[in-house]
Amino acid sequence: MDILQDLEKRGLINQVTDFEGLRRHLAENQVTLYCGFDPTADSLHIGHLLPITMLKRFQKAGHRPIALIGGGTGMIGDPSGRSTERSLNEAEVVQGYAEKIKQQIGKLLEFDEGENPVVARNNHDWLADLTFIDVLRDIGKHFTVNYMLAKDAVSSRIEDGISYTEFSYMLLQSLDYVKLHEQENMTLQIGGSDQWGNITAGMELIRRTRENQDEEVKVFGLTVPLITKADGTKFGKTAGGAIWLDPEKTSPYEFYQFWINTDDRDVMKFIRYFTFLPEEEVRELEESLENHPEKRLAHKRLAEEVTKMVHGEESLQQAQNITEALFSGNLKQLSISEIKQGFKDVPTYEMDKEEIGLVDLLVDAKISSSKRQAREDIKNGAIYINGEREQEVNYTVSEADRMEGTFTIIRRGKKRYFLIKYK
Repeated sequence: MDILQDLEKRGLINQVTDFEGLRRHLAENQVTLYCGFDPTADSLHIGHLLPITMLKRFQKAGHRPIALIGGGTGMIGDPSGRSTERSLNEAEVVQGYAEKIKQQIGKLLEFDEGENPVVARNNHDWLADLTFIDVLRDIGKHFTVNYMLAKDAVSSRIEDGISYTEFSYMLLQSLDYVKLHEQENMTLQIGGSDQWGNITAGMELIRRTRENQDEEVKVFGLTVPLITKADGTKFGKTAGGAIWLDPEKTSPYEFYQFWINTDDRDVMKFIRYFTFLPEEEVRELEESLENHPEKRLAHKRLAEEVTKMVHGEESLQQAQNITEALFSGNLKQLSISEIKQGFKDVPTYEMDKEEIGLVDLLVDAKISSSKRQAREDIKNGAIYINGEREQEVNYTVSEADRMEGTFTIIRRGKKRYFLIKYK
């Protein structure tokens, strides 16, 4: 199976400029391709995982991927997929974001390793020194306003208004394809479905700037589909916001939980999109989902593979430990770092007392509404300390109840957790 057949089977192809031409091109050459990542935040999110895994798939097929960091285009703002203008960041902020994103992509794709290593480039290198006259003479003259207005990213914004800055974005991204074609013999650009207009504009600029040369210009574009969820909610979003690749913004445990809680209707699609599992195993997981959905084997495999890819084996093990501890109630097996991850968002009460009566602690930490309620909660077996039920009303919470001397975890009922942190 060639790379395009594999992508097609996985449902990863949305549009291709010339499917058969690209198939022949990939079969006959080691193709250099690229995907761009604009630094609009200090971290990528899981929406970026699909193009990243696409670069890795081409690399595994023997081709040469380049991750283009948009240090220049990130100064302007891509109108694609948006209904409003982006806020412009200061140059220092954009360059700081660009460096962090380069580090993230480098971790995922292992820059400069192997026979066909992934390479990072930054379009700030060629865009920063362009003058306005350069843009108008060398790029702008090759595009009609009608051509630009016909692109979805522009036409969808005309009614509500689009600034000249964002209107001009496709000119700069088109130059990216030209520069990489000249410098790296780049012949394929990939991107999300919202990038189709920018990709084809880049191909057009290459053809127009090389139309007087004898050799035929062979360049291609390919987009991946927009990821949709069966329940209609936006992919990559939760009640807490975006799912980031930075472990400081979204912990590995939260990341793991996002994937393991995938809707049954989406899980096989996401396995084909985001993992490199062989087709035989994918079919086995599909069969398990159909015949034994309660085992959730596909969900666990998806969460394992993606968490390991993004955060590594150690973080995956931590996420699994936290998940198992919360399911079994055996919280004492957790390390301090795992407690911080698993209970990051639960109510936390800081205490400086050496010991305290359980009733007083429940009231002080606002776990129970009153002392009377606290006593009832204890007697009814609703209170757990570090996973163990405590029904002694006169129980004293002491140093012996501190996990590694730092935390005590109180649970009220089945799911309400509270963290007692000692100063």
